[in-house]
Amino acid sequence: MTELEVEIARLIREYRAKTGKLLTIGAVESATGGRIADRITNVPGSSDYFKGSVIAYSNEVKIALLGVKKATIDNYGAVSEQTALEMAQGGRKLLDVDICVSDTGIAGPSGATPEKPVGLFYLGLAAEGESLSQKHVFPGSREENKRDAAEAALNMLKQYLLRCSQRL
Repeated sequence: MTELEVEIARLIREYRAKTGKLLTIGAVESATGGRIADRITNVPGSSDYFKGSVIAYSNEVKIALLGVKKATIDNYGAVSEQTALEMAQGGRKLLDVDICVSDTGIAGPSGATPEKPVGLFYLGLAAEGESLSQKHVFPGSREENKRDAAEAALNMLKQYLLRCSQRL
């Protein structure tokens, strides 16, 4: 267990203490293969706020289960800001959560194109009235890229929760 998961739990509990509302979170993962959910659920008591995750590895699952538009994948690719955002938005609806994070990327060592190198990841976050994305290019091995993308997604969630707390 790392600081990020513990900090996320603390921020969610702090938000609840101030507002009386428990924020719920979910994850929709592609290239990280479940690492984001695994890390969140390493925290005792995470079942209070973590509702679940979907590993949408194939384009078919992204489209059929999450509602990612086929046109989005055709026009921008599975590894794109647009797909990451639609994954997060679809996951938020499917999992019925306040906040959903997503990832899509090219972990490596193959799968790259001249425009999309190995290590390219797009992260998404969807919350009520707000969607955010981040682009990262990680320089490591497949395992390192997956680990770094999960870390970046958790950090994105933490930063969002910090902003929520500051708005109170």
